[in-house]
Amino acid sequence: MKRNFRIMQGLTSAPDDLAMITKHRILELLDYVKDPEIPVINVLELGVVRSVEVEESGKAIITITPTYTGCPAMDVMAADIKKELLEAGVPEVEVKLTLSPAWTTDWITDEGKRKLKEYGIAPPEKSADIRALKGVQPVVQCPQCGSKNTVMLSLFGSTACKALWKCQDCLEPFDQFKCL
Repeated sequence: MKRNFRIMQGLTSAPDDLAMITKHRILELLDYVKDPEIPVINVLELGVVRSVEVEESGKAIITITPTYTGCPAMDVMAADIKKELLEAGVPEVEVKLTLSPAWTTDWITDEGKRKLKEYGIAPPEKSADIRALKGVQPVVQCPQCGSKNTVMLSLFGSTACKALWKCQDCLEPFDQFKCL
């Protein structure tokens, strides 16, 4: 359910309203901006929001980092961030893209990982590690039945940031968010 920022915060068109546009309020609004590829997780839980600044004019500057360079979802996320904040009464919104530092699955919140699992996507289990460089396949738990008797079918799943796996016990295929 969308929230009307002006109504919730009692904003009118007076200049004093700009004092109500705070970093805290912007972060609350970003809770409503979902990942277009995984609609159960928001941009904060995914860890793509790197910073939020609010200028005296009320302009919000949101800096985001893509999960992968060239991720097609980033344009949609940027547009959704702008739309959410503008509809909520923020007078001006700028979304900046930064590639440094590079995004890592370490930035996905615990709540985000829980939501991924409930949605049927195996969340990254550990911090990014050296196993991938050594060609060692990780043990991935099936988000459906919890079995660790799983096998990777493809290094690329429904998106570049996921791999396709199959559970050998319940026989269900599932995506796994790759550890990066």
